[in-house]
Amino acid sequence: MASISIVVPVLNEAANLRELLPALAGLLMPEDELWVVDGGSTDDSVLVARQWATGCVRTAPGRARQMNAGAAEARGHWLWFVHADCRPERAHLQALRAVSPDRPWGRFDVRLSGEGGLFRLIGGLINLRSRISGIATGDQGIFVQRQRFLALGGFADQPLMEDIALSLRLRKQRWPRCLRPRLQTSSRRWRQHGSWRTIWLMWRLRWRYWRGADPVALHREYYGEH
Repeated sequence: MASISIVVPVLNEAANLRELLPALAGLLMPEDELWVVDGGSTDDSVLVARQWATGCVRTAPGRARQMNAGAAEARGHWLWFVHADCRPERAHLQALRAVSPDRPWGRFDVRLSGEGGLFRLIGGLINLRSRISGIATGDQGIFVQRQRFLALGGFADQPLMEDIALSLRLRKQRWPRCLRPRLQTSSRRWRQHGSWRTIWLMWRLRWRYWRGADPVALHREYYGEH
C-alpha cells in the first residue's frame, strides 16, 4: 500500500489547524506522515502543529518555498499538498492509495464550504475547468509521486501561480488523475471579497499569467498590496 506524506503550508492558521490536524492524524496509517511548514506565523500555528504533526518545519514565507521544504523532509510515496482550510476525509486517502502507479499525479474535485447554489456552481465550474485543461490548483489537493516531484525540481519559487506552473510541467508527462471524492475547501475568500468579483479576479490573473505577466505583480494584485 502506497504511503502518503501530507504537506500543509501555513501562515497564521492556528484556528484551522486545531480542526484539521487532529482529524488528519486520525486517518493516517503507520507509514504515513503529516508535515506542517510554517512561514513565520505570529499566532499558535507552530504550537498546534507540534502537537499533531510528524514534524513542523519553519521557513521564510512563500507557499511554494514552504511546500518544497516539506517535500524535502517527506519520505512517502505520495506527496499530498493540503491547504489548512481544506477538510480531508477518509475517502480521500483511500482514493489516493488506489491510484494506479502509472498515474504520477492528480487532484481531487472540490466543493466550497457554506450553503447556497452559487458556491456549488463555483465548485462545479472549478472541477470542469480542471478536467478540460489538465491544470490543477492548490485548493484541489494536488498529489504527486515524490520521486517525480523531486526530479522536476518541485514548485517554482514564485509567489503566485506555483500550482499552475507545476501542473503545466506535469501535464507534459501525463494528464492528471482527477479523483471524484469532493474535497471541501473554504469559501472565505469568495465571502470576504464577493463571489463574482473573486471569480473575475482569478480568471483575469490567470489570463495575464499565461500571457507572461510577472507572478510578483500578480501576487500584489491578488492580495490587494500596493
